[in-house]
Amino acid sequence: MVEIAVMGYGTVGSGVVEVLHKHAESIAGRAKAQIHVKYILDLREFPGSPYEQKFTKSFEKILSDTDVRIVVEVMGGLHPAFDYVKACLEHGKSVVTSNKELVAAKGAELLKIAQKNNLNFLFEASVGGGIPIIRPISQCLAANEVVEIAGILNGTTNFILTKMIREKTTFEETLALAQKLGYAERNPAADVEGLDACRKICILASLAYGKHVYPEQVHTEGISGIRPADVEYAAAWGGVLKLIGQVKRMKNGKIQIIVCPMFLSRESQLANVDDVFNGILVRGDSTGDVVFYGKGAGKFPTASAVVADVIDCVKHFKARKYLYWDDGSADYVENYLDNHVSLYVRAVTDDETLAFQNIENQIGAVTRLTRKGADPGEIAFVTKQATERELRQGLKTLLGLGVQVQNTVRIGEL
Repeated sequence: MVEIAVMGYGTVGSGVVEVLHKHAESIAGRAKAQIHVKYILDLREFPGSPYEQKFTKSFEKILSDTDVRIVVEVMGGLHPAFDYVKACLEHGKSVVTSNKELVAAKGAELLKIAQKNNLNFLFEASVGGGIPIIRPISQCLAANEVVEIAGILNGTTNFILTKMIREKTTFEETLALAQKLGYAERNPAADVEGLDACRKICILASLAYGKHVYPEQVHTEGISGIRPADVEYAAAWGGVLKLIGQVKRMKNGKIQIIVCPMFLSRESQLANVDDVFNGILVRGDSTGDVVFYGKGAGKFPTASAVVADVIDCVKHFKARKYLYWDDGSADYVENYLDNHVSLYVRAVTDDETLAFQNIENQIGAVTRLTRKGADPGEIAFVTKQATERELRQGLKTLLGLGVQVQNTVRIGEL
């Protein structure tokens, strides 16, 4: 029998305990050992719970118990999660986590400690919830050079954008609905400002290219600035609006990485990933495009991925799984302003004819877009490709020429 501890009894933690209990027999068959939850760490009381005797408020009890060989961390956040996970690895316990913030910020350090102590630190559930993505990249696609990864990595923002597209609602109205349905937190900043997607693309980039990418290195934009007009112009252009996390390796060894709203062509494999679903496209030099699709969050999908990692840990007590990346560096990520992009631009002007003359003088030929019901003086266009720095400088110059930019969105080539 293998004794484990679960730290955190929220949505995912309770799901992990329930899955381990409900499917105990089949899990034992796959793991070739019975898996028993000895402790559940939580500061709250759970009177009447069938697992009432397992609860403890003492992390030290878990740490000092040599029978506990695997610890599941599903508390979330960095503190005290990082200190607890680090201590567990230093005391001979493998760790499984769904904590994307922890892996994105401290993954290289914790993997190094796990390697030093011949232990496992596994985190399949940290990126796609129930969508398998860590294992496929590290194992199934290992023969490939990963050219690019791009994905819809946050179900809440995808739900909001899908509603805005289908029902022509505002961002504020749709966010309120997402909160009412339980898809968005009371404080939705991590989702709608792109922080959640940023952490996930950092983990994927670190795994694919072998060097840690820190969230603060990634230019991140959310969807709070998206208006119904932008959604309509995306349709007029021939596509849809999605929040995308994207990374690709450059010939100089550096990477380009960004999280931002993008116009995607309707032909893109990610264009039809709607509602709370996630889609992750991995472009390999041998396989071409491989897309992973499913619900990226939720109690049981995420718990399923966590339990799969627990089983993997049990099967690899004597032969550590190879999952590792090196520390990052300040010069590893290219400045996003040096990326070559096309931009969609929405602006207002008093003189449309003069405005487009000035626009083409400053940033070159553009493709004009129109929509029904546009306000007087509203214009929209898509630029040719250039470095983002050049395009932004050109748009800044337009302000003094009677063109006030209201919003910009990058054009995704996916």
